[in-house]
Amino acid sequence: MNHFIKYLVSFIFLFNIQLTNGQITHGLILFERKTNLLKKYDSPESQRWLRGEKVKIDRFNLHFSPEKSIFLPLESAVPSKTDWATSKNTVVQDFEKEERICVYTLFGESKVVKDNIVERDWKITERKRNIAGYSCRRAIWNKNDSTRIYAWYTDQLVPSTGPETFNGLPGTILGLATEDGGVVYFAKLVQEKYQNVDELVSDIKIKNFSTEKELKDELIKKSKSNPWMSKVVTYLFEW
Repeated sequence: MNHFIKYLVSFIFLFNIQLTNGQITHGLILFERKTNLLKKYDSPESQRWLRGEKVKIDRFNLHFSPEKSIFLPLESAVPSKTDWATSKNTVVQDFEKEERICVYTLFGESKVVKDNIVERDWKITERKRNIAGYSCRRAIWNKNDSTRIYAWYTDQLVPSTGPETFNGLPGTILGLATEDGGVVYFAKLVQEKYQNVDELVSDIKIKNFSTEKELKDELIKKSKSNPWMSKVVTYLFEW
């Protein structure tokens, strides 16, 4: 009987290993974001400020664990004259508390939002592609009547997280794009790494925070007399 129990325990242990084989629970993802500035800023006045730059590239690190993830912008070694044209948000997603913290930088000032995790109604399709060596499946979110967001996720990475505030799929999002291709995120490197995400989160200094609605209302009020600033505020919350 003892031999049978030992055999059964060994079988269950090996079976569980096979079930989780290839899946990663903790890690680091390097994302590259390409923004088509001509699509984003289509007015002649805005394009004069672009100084001929058509595509802006920004990079981010996504640190993840089953409990929490943090999306962090990476500083470029070579500053761009169009750094103002794209947002570089820090986003913490706490899956156990169903809570998020977003740090937005606007005109050199940090604004902090503490709110519920964003929920989206995804439609998962059969379409697949390979990103950073992982097989990914496409999902679609209808943001509104005129805007669709495409996401490619892999179930080989366990946490339901992704760039910016994205989540809600059975795995980690490695690709994200607007329907017109104006903004595209793609993972360039995935590294399995056991780390304490809480230590990274604790580096964020939070003194004052508001809900997303409160911050939106405040900024919209301030930008009423300035159409250009109004556009920047809209882009701040586009994700």
